[in-house]
Amino acid sequence: MRIAVPTDFTPLASLGGGILIGLASVLLMANFGRVMGATGILAGFLMPTSRSHRGWRARLLAGMVSTPALFWLVRGQSVPVEVPVSSTAMIIGGLIAGVGVTFGGGCTSGHCVCGIARLSTRSIVATVVFMITAVVTAYVTRHVLGTGIRGAL
Repeated sequence: MRIAVPTDFTPLASLGGGILIGLASVLLMANFGRVMGATGILAGFLMPTSRSHRGWRARLLAGMVSTPALFWLVRGQSVPVEVPVSSTAMIIGGLIAGVGVTFGGGCTSGHCVCGIARLSTRSIVATVVFMITAVVTAYVTRHVLGTGIRGAL
């Protein structure tokens, strides 16, 4: 017996988030000549190559971390966070993502948002691989296993 797995679709929130990510990417490139890849920004903060590089990375990371507090101040409620998988699944997923970032030469934000905008062949290929993997994973967990990711691990 297959179980229907609901999917939340939030087009306006997604559009707003996409616009903000795009704007942040353009501003980072214009001001610092740097690509906005979240993993690279974090890695560069933890292992800086220069003091000036650490400063803008710290400010960007502080903005990412403090945004939920701003949301709370404006809306009067906390950001709803649902973690639909077990701690084991999160650890496995984190390790897989870390390996992918290392071998792929960057993360989805760097390749998808910035790399495609620069018409980077490597980023376009990486994005196609990301998307195929996401589609196959969603199909298998929803239609083959019939449980969705919640019941997979």
